[in-house]
Amino acid sequence: MAHCDGRGQVLLQRLLATTGDPATGGGGESPLRYVTTIPGRASTAVQWPCWVPDRLRESLAAAGVAAPWAHQVAVAELARAGRHVVVATGTASGKSLAYQLPVLAHLLADQQATALYLAPTKALGADQIRAVTTLDLPGVRPASFDGDTAMAQRDWVRSHARWVFTNPDMLHHGLLARHDRWARLLRRLRFVVIDECHAYRGVFGSHVALLLRRLRRVAARYGAHPVFLLASATVADPEVSASRLTGLDTVAVTDDGSPCGERTIALWEPPLLDELTGENGAPVRRSAGAEAARLLADLVIEGARTLVFVRSRRGAELTALAAQRALSAAAAGELAARVAAYRAGYLPEERRALETALDSGELLGVASTNALELGVDITGLDAVVLAGYPGTRASFWQQAGRAGRAGSGALVVFVARDDPLDTYLVHHSAALLGAAVETTVLDPTNPYVLRPQLACAAAELPLTDACVDSLGGDVARSVVADLVAEGMLRRRSGGWFWTAARQRPHPGVDIRGSGGHPVAVVEADTGRLLGTVDPGSACTAVHPGAVYLHRGDSFVVDELDLDSGVALVHPEEPPWHTSARVTTDICVVSTLDQRRCGGVSVTLGDVEVTSQVVGYLRRLPSGQVLDAVPLELPPSTLRTRAVWFTVSEAVLENAGLPPAAWPGALHAAEHAAIGLLPLVATCDRWDIGGVSTARHADTGEPTVFVHDGHPGGAGFADRGHAALTPWLAATRAAIAACECPAGCPSCVQSPKCGNGNDPLDKSGAIVVLDAVLTSLRASPGRELDSPDLSVEQNVGAVEFTPSGDGGWARAGVRGGGAESG
Repeated sequence: MAHCDGRGQVLLQRLLATTGDPATGGGGESPLRYVTTIPGRASTAVQWPCWVPDRLRESLAAAGVAAPWAHQVAVAELARAGRHVVVATGTASGKSLAYQLPVLAHLLADQQATALYLAPTKALGADQIRAVTTLDLPGVRPASFDGDTAMAQRDWVRSHARWVFTNPDMLHHGLLARHDRWARLLRRLRFVVIDECHAYRGVFGSHVALLLRRLRRVAARYGAHPVFLLASATVADPEVSASRLTGLDTVAVTDDGSPCGERTIALWEPPLLDELTGENGAPVRRSAGAEAARLLADLVIEGARTLVFVRSRRGAELTALAAQRALSAAAAGELAARVAAYRAGYLPEERRALETALDSGELLGVASTNALELGVDITGLDAVVLAGYPGTRASFWQQAGRAGRAGSGALVVFVARDDPLDTYLVHHSAALLGAAVETTVLDPTNPYVLRPQLACAAAELPLTDACVDSLGGDVARSVVADLVAEGMLRRRSGGWFWTAARQRPHPGVDIRGSGGHPVAVVEADTGRLLGTVDPGSACTAVHPGAVYLHRGDSFVVDELDLDSGVALVHPEEPPWHTSARVTTDICVVSTLDQRRCGGVSVTLGDVEVTSQVVGYLRRLPSGQVLDAVPLELPPSTLRTRAVWFTVSEAVLENAGLPPAAWPGALHAAEHAAIGLLPLVATCDRWDIGGVSTARHADTGEPTVFVHDGHPGGAGFADRGHAALTPWLAATRAAIAACECPAGCPSCVQSPKCGNGNDPLDKSGAIVVLDAVLTSLRASPGRELDSPDLSVEQNVGAVEFTPSGDGGWARAGVRGGGAESG
C-alpha cells in the first residue's frame, strides 16, 4: 500500500470540531452518518517503449513524467497496432498520457499525419490542449476549435493544425457540415481521441454515437480509417459501452498502474431546523448549499485547497458568496478573495481566468457546477465537497476523484440535500459506495435522433444502402422513407441525396437535446450580456421574477422573451431565492410492452407530455417559504417514452385504502419513484418527470407514470421498466424508512410539485407500492427485474431513498415535469 499522510482524516476531525460533534467536545447531534477510508495504492511504472521518440521522452521528463505506468503503455501499444481501445482506469490515473503517447509519437514520425480530440466540455478541452502545448514538440501544431475560437483563427486551424481539439458540437456544425474545407485534416486522420466517454449518454450520447459514425463515413471518403482511443474513469462494461458508442470492436484496458493517495469519504447530513417548517408543516433541514458553504469556509481557513460541486448554476454562485461572507465574518477577509464560483454560462475570458487561477493555487476554494467534473487536471486538491447527489454513481466517483489528484491523502464529503434519495444514501452507504457504476444508456435508433442525423449524413455524402444499415437498420430505413416522402431526400441510382443543396440541415440540429439556441441573459439598462441559459431551462431559471446570480452579483428578471431568446434583468439583492413550479399532463400514444398481474398492470410505451411553469416560490436561505407567485407562461409539448403502472380500484379497496386517499397515495408514490429511478438508470432526476391520477382517461384506472424528459425518450423509462421490481422495492423501502410522520422532502415531497405537494399520503404510498410488488412477485410470468441491476444484492434489504417531482393533473395528480438543467 502507498504511504498515507492521513490528510483527509485530519481535515474531517477539524470539520467535526467546528460543527459541534460530541466526540470532539461540542454539543448537539453529529452530522456525520458514515465515514470510510479508501487505502492508497502504489504505482506500477515500466520502461519507455523503444518507439517513443527521444524528443517526446525529454519533453515529458521536463513536464515531470519520469516513466510511464503500465496501463499507459498497454493502451499505446494497442493503438499503435491499429486496435480501437478504451482506457478505463481511476480518476487521475494518467489516462491523458495513455492516448498522448501513440498520437504524439505518430505525429512526430509522420509530419503529414493528423489527429482529432473530442471532449464533452470546453474546460476539459482547454486543459488538454494546454498540456500538449506545454510539451513544445516541433511540428505537432495543436490547436483548439470550439465556440470560443475566433473566426480568423479557425482558418489557420483548418489549414495548418495537426492535432485539433474540439467537441461534438463543433464536429457537427463546423467540421462535418463543411468537410470539403477540412480535406487536409481528414485525408491524413490517423487517431480520434474521445475523452470522458461516459459523459455520452441519453439523447446526447445517442447523437454522438451517430455523429461518430458520420465522421468515420466522411473520413473513409477521403481514404482515412483512424484508430479510436477512448478514456473514462467511471464507465460500466467499458468494452461494450465504447463499442456501442463508436460502432467499432473495442478492447478495454482496466488494470490501473497509477499511484493513488488515501481518500477519506464522509457522508454528511445537515441538521433539522427546529425553528422552521416547510410546505404543509413538514420538517426542514439546513440546505446542502448552505452546509457546503460553511464547510468550504472552514476548509479554506485550514488552508485546504477545496472544490465544492453544486447541482445548479445559481447554487454555485450562492455557495461561493456564502463562503466569502463566512470568511469575512470569521476575520479571514483576506481569504474571501480566494474563493470563487465556476459554472457554464460564463463568458469565455471569465472561464479561462478562473481555470488558470484554480490551477495555479491563487484560488483556494471554488464552488462549481459539473463543468469541472470531467478530467480537468487540477492537482493538489485537499478536499472535495459534493452538495447533493450528482444523479449517478458514475458522476459521484468522477467528482470525488478530483480530490488528491497529486497522489496525496484527501477528504471527500457528500452533503445530503433535504431530498429522499440523498437522505437514504447517507444512511445506507452500500447503495452509494458498494455498488457498481451504472450502465451507460444510449439509443442511436431513437427516430427523433435518427431523423436529423440521417438528414445531415445525406447532406454530407449521398446515403447508400450500406450506410443506412450501419446507421440504424430497419428503423433508419423507415426514417429515410419518411424523409423521401417529405421531399427532403431523393432516391437516385447512387443512393439517397439531400435535395436542398444550398440549405444544409446542420444548424437546426441540437445534439445535446437542450431544445434550440441558448437564451441570452441581458442587463436591461446597460445591454451587458451576463450569460446564457439553455432553452429547456429558460422558463424555470429566468422566468419573470426569478433571482439570477452572476459572479456573486444578484439580478431579478423583468421579462422573458422566448421568441427572441432574451431575458432582461436588473440588479437587485432580495433576501430570498426563487424556485419554479411546473405542472404536467400526459396522454398515451402507443403501447410497446404490457404485462397484467392480477389487478396490476405494468406498461412501457410512448406518451405525449404537456408541461407548463405555473408559478414560483420565494424562499429565504433558511428554507422558509415566503409566498407562491403565479405565472402565465406558454405550455410545451413533448412526445417521449414512459413506464407506468396501474392498480385496480378493487385491489386498493381490498388493501384498506379508501377512495378519498387514492390521489395523495398515488401522488406520493410517483414522487418517490421518480426520485429512485437514478439508482437503476444512468439519469438525473431532471432527466425525468411524472404524472399520477386516481383515474387516467387512457387507462381507466389509478395510474402512476414516469417519463423521459427528451423527445423520443433517452432509454431511462426502458431501464426502469426492465428493473421495475428492484426499483419499486427501493422506493417502498425509502418511504418506510423516513422518520417524518406524514411526508417531507426527504421522502415524498417534491420541490417542483405543481400543486404545492398537496395531497400527499405517505402511508398510502406504501400501501400502493406493497400492492404492486405483491402482484408482480406472485405472477408466474417473467419478473421485471434486469439481471445486472441487483439492488437487493448491493444493499441487503432493499432500502433506498427517493427525490421526486410531481404535482396535480386535471384528472388527478400531475408531476413536475422534466428539466435538462
